[in-house]
Amino acid sequence: MPGNIFTKLFYSLPFRLLLSQVKRGHVLLLIWFLLFAVVTGQLGKYLGIPSLFLDPEYLGRVNFLSFFIMGMVIGGFATAYHITCYIVDGYRFTFLGSLTKPFTRFSINNSLLPLAFLLVYLFNVVNYQLYNEDAGPIEVFWAVSGVLLGFVVMTLLLYIYFWFTNKDIFKIIAYRFDQSLKKNVRATRANVMARLVLAKHKPEKVKYYLDLNLRATPVNDRVYDKQEVLKVFDQNHLNLVFIELFIFVILLLLGIFRENEIFQIPAAASAVLFLTIVIMFTGAFSYWFRSWSAAIIIGLLILVNMGVKYNVLKSQYQAFGLNYANGRAPYNLEVIKAQNNDSIIIHDRQQTLQTLKNWRAKFGVRPPKMVFLAVSGGGQRSSLWTFRALQYADSLTAGKLFNHAILITGASGGLIGAAFYRELVLRNKANPAINPLHPRYLASIANDNLNPIIFSFLVNDLFVKFQKFEYKGKKYLKDRGYSFEEQLNKNTRYLLDKPLSAYAEAEASAQIPMMVIAPTIINDGRKLFISPHHLSFMNAGEIRAHRTFDKLVEGIDFRRFYADYDADSLRFLSALRMGATFPYVTPNVTLPSNPPMEIMDAGITDNFGISDALRFLYAYRDWIARNTSGVIIVSIRDSKKEIGIEPRQNLSLLDKISTPVQSVYENFAKMQSITNDSKIEYASAWFNNQIDVINLQYVPTYDPAHQTPADVHRAALSWRLTGKEKQSVIFSIHSKPNQKALAKLAGLLH
Repeated sequence: MPGNIFTKLFYSLPFRLLLSQVKRGHVLLLIWFLLFAVVTGQLGKYLGIPSLFLDPEYLGRVNFLSFFIMGMVIGGFATAYHITCYIVDGYRFTFLGSLTKPFTRFSINNSLLPLAFLLVYLFNVVNYQLYNEDAGPIEVFWAVSGVLLGFVVMTLLLYIYFWFTNKDIFKIIAYRFDQSLKKNVRATRANVMARLVLAKHKPEKVKYYLDLNLRATPVNDRVYDKQEVLKVFDQNHLNLVFIELFIFVILLLLGIFRENEIFQIPAAASAVLFLTIVIMFTGAFSYWFRSWSAAIIIGLLILVNMGVKYNVLKSQYQAFGLNYANGRAPYNLEVIKAQNNDSIIIHDRQQTLQTLKNWRAKFGVRPPKMVFLAVSGGGQRSSLWTFRALQYADSLTAGKLFNHAILITGASGGLIGAAFYRELVLRNKANPAINPLHPRYLASIANDNLNPIIFSFLVNDLFVKFQKFEYKGKKYLKDRGYSFEEQLNKNTRYLLDKPLSAYAEAEASAQIPMMVIAPTIINDGRKLFISPHHLSFMNAGEIRAHRTFDKLVEGIDFRRFYADYDADSLRFLSALRMGATFPYVTPNVTLPSNPPMEIMDAGITDNFGISDALRFLYAYRDWIARNTSGVIIVSIRDSKKEIGIEPRQNLSLLDKISTPVQSVYENFAKMQSITNDSKIEYASAWFNNQIDVINLQYVPTYDPAHQTPADVHRAALSWRLTGKEKQSVIFSIHSKPNQKALAKLAGLLH
C-alpha cells in the first residue's frame, strides 16, 4: 500500500511538473528561491528588505489596502509563473491537449510552489506583525485577509480571461489573421510541432492529475490530434503576448502618473511586478528561441552594454540646477592644481575667517567653546537619529549647542537629518512660531522614502524614461533621483527646496553653522566639497610655499570647479542626494566634466564626518586656539563605537572563501572609527587648546514602560523604517551612555 501511494505521487502531474522545473527551469526556481529567502528573513535582513514584504506601506500606512496590493501582485506573479511553465513544459504532457480548460488544469497541478510560498508568506506576515509591530488580532486578520483577497481577485480576473480566450481567441483573432499567421509565424508552428514530435518520442510519464474539483484522476492514454494540441499552444502563446502588452500598458500609465501617490504601490509590490516581467520574458524567449534562448539573451545584454557605453542608451543621472548644456569642464591634474594654488587658498581662508569672526562676536568677552557636529551616514535610521539627537541635545542645552556650532560634516542620512534641523532653527529666527523641537518634525523626517525610489526604478528608469521637469530654467529627466528628492522634499515639509546659494548669507553671518557636503568622486577617490562658500583650504592647512613635500590635493571645491555651470543654482536637495548615494538604490550622479565626474556616497571615505571636521580645524588651528576655550566634537553615530568581537567557528568551505572579503565589508565602519580616533589623537598634538569628543550613539534601546529587550532590534540600513524601528531609534537617546554623554556636553557648554 505505501508503495502504491509513493508510485501515485511519483507519477502524478504535480510532482512531474516540479521535477521538470528542477531539471530545466533553473531561472524560475532561482526567482522562487529569492522570494522565499526574502520573506523568511534569510536574505537582505541587514538592508530591511524582508520588512518591505512583511510590513508593506502604501500612502504612508500599513493596512488592509497595502496587503491587498501585495496579494494582487503575488497572484499576478503566480499566474505568470503558470503561463511560462505551460508554454515551456506543456508540450511534454500531451494528454492536456484533449481536456477542456487545459491551462486551468495545468495551473492547478502546477501550484505546489505558489501555494507553498503563499502559506510561508502569510505565516511570516502574522509572525512579523505580532512580534515586530505589536499588531493586535484585528490588524493581523485584516492583513491576512488583504493578501488572500488580493490574491483571489487577481487570480480570478486572469483566469476568467483565460476561460473565455482559450475558447474564442483563436477563432476571433487567429482566424482574422490566419493568412498572415501562416506566412509569418511558420517558424512558431514548426517549433510547436517539433516539440510535439519530441514529446511523442520522449513523453513524460504521468498516471494521475488533479482535475478541476481537486480530485486525483487517472490519465486516459490515447492518441491526440496534432492540430488540436497545436491550437492549444497557439492560443496560450497569444494570451501570453496580450498579458505582456497589458502589463506594459499598466507600467506606462503608472509611469506617467507616478507623481500621484495613489499610483505609488509598495516597494515590495514593485519588486514582485518586476520579477513577473522577468518570468514572462523567460517563457517568451524559451518558446520562440528554444535552445538559442541563452545565446540570444547574452547577445542582447552585450548590445545593451555597448549602447550604454557609447551613450546610445543614456543612463546618466544629473544634479538639478547645474547647466549641462554648457559643455564639459576639463578634469585633470593641471586644473586641480591650478585651482589649489597659494593665492586661491589664501583668498578662501580669509573669506571664511570672517565667518569665524562673526561667530565669535555672538559671545561675550569670555572665550566660548566651538562645536563641530559630525554626523554619520546610515540611510533613514541615521536621518531620524541625527534629527532626534540634535533636537534633544539642543533642548537640553537651551539652544547653546547650535549657537556654539560652527560646522556640520558627515554623510548620507545624517546630513539630511542635520540639514532639516538646521533649516528649522534658521526659520525659527525669523518666525518664533516655528518650533524645531515640535514632535511633528520628528515624525515627518521618519517617513518612508523607499517606495518612490523602487517604484520609479520599475516604471520609469527601465521603461518610461522620457518625462522632464524644469528647475531654474533648465530641463531634466524625471528619474529615480528626482523621485528621491521629491519624496525627501515632502518629508522635510518642502523647507529644503532651495538653491545652494540660499544659505550663503546665513552661514557667513553665523546665524547657522556651515555645512559641508563631501561626496566621493569615484574617478580618483577625492572628495567633492559642496558648500555655498569656497573651500580650497580644506585641501591644505598650509600654502604650498611652506610645505616640505608635494602634497596630493584631497578634494575639489565644487563651487569654483563648476563656476561656469551655475554651481550656485545647484538644488540643495540634489547636493544632499549626492552625499547619500547608496549603490543601486539612489543612483550615482554624473557631473559635466571631461572625463565625467561620477559621484558616490560621502561614507566611502569617511562615514562619520570626523576627518572633514579636523581638516577645517587644522586650517584655522591658530585662530581657534586663541579665540575659544576649546573645541567640542559632537559625533552623532548611527552605530555603536565599540563592538564586541564575534567568534568565527564551524566555517564551511564557502564561508572560508568569502570571509576575507566579507570581513573587510563588515569591519569597514570599525576601520574608519579607528582611523578617526588616531586623527583626533594627533590633533591634540598640533592644536594648542582642549579637544573634547562627545559620542551620541544609536544603540537599540527598549522603553521599560512599553517594551521588553526582546522587542528591540537594530533598525535596517534602508530608506524606510518600520514603526518599531522608529521607536527604537527615537528612544535610544535615553540610553545610559547617551545620557552620560549629554550631561558632559551640557557641562562643557555651561
